[in-house]
Amino acid sequence: MTVRLLTNIGRLWTGNEVLSNAAILVHNDRIAWVGRAPDLPQSVPGVVDDIVDVDHVENLGGALVTPGLIDAHTHPVYAGNRYAELAIRTGGSTSASITAAGGGVGSTVTVTRGTDPWTLCNGVRERLRGWLLSGTTTVEAKTGYHLTRDGELADVRLLRELEKEPMMPRVHVTFLAAHVVPPEYFGRQREYVEAVGSWCADAAAAGADSVDVYCDEGHFTTEESRWVLASGRNVGLLPRIHAGQYSRRGAVQLAAELGCASADGLHHMSDEDIAIMSRYGVPAVVCPATALQRGHLPPVRQMIKHGVQIALGSDHNPGYCGITSMSLVIAMAVSAFGMSVNDALRAATLGGATVLGAPDRGVLAPGRLADIVQWDADHEGAFAWSFGLKPRRVWRGGTPVQ
Repeated sequence: MTVRLLTNIGRLWTGNEVLSNAAILVHNDRIAWVGRAPDLPQSVPGVVDDIVDVDHVENLGGALVTPGLIDAHTHPVYAGNRYAELAIRTGGSTSASITAAGGGVGSTVTVTRGTDPWTLCNGVRERLRGWLLSGTTTVEAKTGYHLTRDGELADVRLLRELEKEPMMPRVHVTFLAAHVVPPEYFGRQREYVEAVGSWCADAAAAGADSVDVYCDEGHFTTEESRWVLASGRNVGLLPRIHAGQYSRRGAVQLAAELGCASADGLHHMSDEDIAIMSRYGVPAVVCPATALQRGHLPPVRQMIKHGVQIALGSDHNPGYCGITSMSLVIAMAVSAFGMSVNDALRAATLGGATVLGAPDRGVLAPGRLADIVQWDADHEGAFAWSFGLKPRRVWRGGTPVQ
């Protein structure tokens, strides 16, 4: 049993409110007490009889402290890179022409399939470690670059095993075999969709938390997406959907129909889509880096105005974005989407916890996981100024990350 007292917190952003001159009492991996330092009780039943008997006291020097950040949308299981493709895209080449020339997701699938498991694992490990060291304690991580039954299930198991290692964030595993149609299924898209649906039970058994489908032009139709998501939901996987990244294809309506845990991307949205998400309580995951690259920004302020729950994601993937810093994503959301710092910070903590179905994190409150970050600043406004605010220290489940 370990009891740790974090004190002299200059500004504590709990997820619900801001406290000055605050303290946090941690018991094992959970928060036992949080509040203003002058209100710290002399004893906490079941935790410590006398506050002077805590195992560790850490003076945080008046710093800003927040919950661990949550990245709600990533694609980290891949090998190789697509730097050359990115260069020609910035020169004016379209995604369609790049794919026709052998680039795009298919090129990553080819390289990933040809990479030995040891090398693939090391690459994913380093990426996840980068998230944790930058203050992100929970990462949603998708499969989707093997597109075979055995390869996708191996990716689920890989992510589950890496989460158990030291220096790893918590991982929410999403099964994304419905990313694109692999080359061996050319001309047999419906057959592939049915195959993916049949793999969902195995994915759940291997440790997946969610099922996702890319419902968009050049990927999967709404009917195909419905089949995959319903198959996953029937075996206990949370349904989520890539929606409106290239065009409007009814993905938002499908998300409402199926009660999706999130609709992600949303670069092309109408007022009707926003109204549907608000009416049916469909949360949105928005990714500013990808939105900026594609030149279409989701109407985030309108969604917030209509009560849509917002979460932020880096959309880390080999084709568009290599970001593993959610503090950078927060700054980009403020700049690109016009979000307030508080709204962006909430989207990167409580919002992420909501869409991942993880009520034990995202807020600093008694009983929640002690995922805590001390930042190199004394006010949350620094997130909008620094474009990549650095943490001074990170605690995952009450344990300092070295």
